[in-house]
Amino acid sequence: MIKKTIGAWFEKRFDVKAIQEPLEYQLRKPLPGHISWFHTLGSMSLFLFASQIVTGILLLIYYRPTADEAFESVKFIMTKPYMGWLFRQIHAWGANLMILIVFLHMLRTFITGSFKKPRELTWMIGVGLFILTLIFGFTGYLLPWNQLAYWATTVGTEIAGAVPLIGEPMKLFMRGGPVVGGETLSRFFVIHVIILPWLVFFLVAVHLFLVRFQGMSTMDPVDKEKPVKKGEGIPFFPHHIVKEGVVFFFVLGVLITLSIMLPFELGEKADPLKTPDGIKPEWYFMSMYQVIKYFPKLVGIFVVGLAPMLLLIWPFMDKSSQRVPSKRPVSMLVGVLTILSLLIFGILGTLSETKQTFFGKTYDFDIYGVPHLINNSPVKANIEHH
Repeated sequence: MIKKTIGAWFEKRFDVKAIQEPLEYQLRKPLPGHISWFHTLGSMSLFLFASQIVTGILLLIYYRPTADEAFESVKFIMTKPYMGWLFRQIHAWGANLMILIVFLHMLRTFITGSFKKPRELTWMIGVGLFILTLIFGFTGYLLPWNQLAYWATTVGTEIAGAVPLIGEPMKLFMRGGPVVGGETLSRFFVIHVIILPWLVFFLVAVHLFLVRFQGMSTMDPVDKEKPVKKGEGIPFFPHHIVKEGVVFFFVLGVLITLSIMLPFELGEKADPLKTPDGIKPEWYFMSMYQVIKYFPKLVGIFVVGLAPMLLLIWPFMDKSSQRVPSKRPVSMLVGVLTILSLLIFGILGTLSETKQTFFGKTYDFDIYGVPHLINNSPVKANIEHH
């Protein structure tokens, strides 16, 4: 009775059928038969973005974006408010997982050739979302105002300052002055909390519209795609919706588990006069950070900056009409080499400027990640002492 009354109220004021029919069509539109669990990575990314918004709003209740109060406010969040520590950890882990999942979503799109005509714009918006996700991580990393975040931001903005022509003005704009300070924190806060969420929200809305309007890509060659007829393929509702529901609870469980079992430490408050040893960026910037070391600064920045440009224009560079991975050997080779380079340079960057022990032998890794054996034999050490 209540449902009919509410429905009648809306029908007298709006053209409900005009709204209901396209929604019903999108809900019932079948998906191609090859759609699998890997196609829920986009939904994972969306859920993590929503989680970041919700937990970010809760953290803003107590957070204070000033150099004097930022660290103390985060410390307060982690010790005083009810479950404040959990929301802070979910937000921190959510940022890392969101970057990883968005990357995997792009990798799945690349492997299945879903970026090809007529979905070039959808891919380019996806690349833009990935870049914005990285910027989200970079700007949010500074907000706790601890030692590692302060000096990692100092290194990151120094690298940006080396870009020809626009580098120095860009560095001054990001920092709000010659060095990282309170102005930097305020600017990163505004970018992280106001500008980026609205940009990402807008791009996600356009991205989802294009995906639903153009439909999920089949594995047919370019210009030979056949629309999935009713009764064929996989129903979006309820089959794929159920998968996305399962993924929702899975990601939520992973987030909470990581937050409890492997919490991020707050560390020490930022001190501009005390430089800690071995300052490095977060894992998602580690490979780029390491690559720059092997080239003169300008060349290294050019090489690193070339990657996002190639991603953007890749749909126009890959001329093959095929989508099946086995029929695109060149593209697959490029993809494999890219993944390997990210892993290798990431590992080298992590090991660089550290001492590690393997099979009883200690190695000193230099700035380039090259190991040097340290002869720490007790006998030899005793001879040298005498």
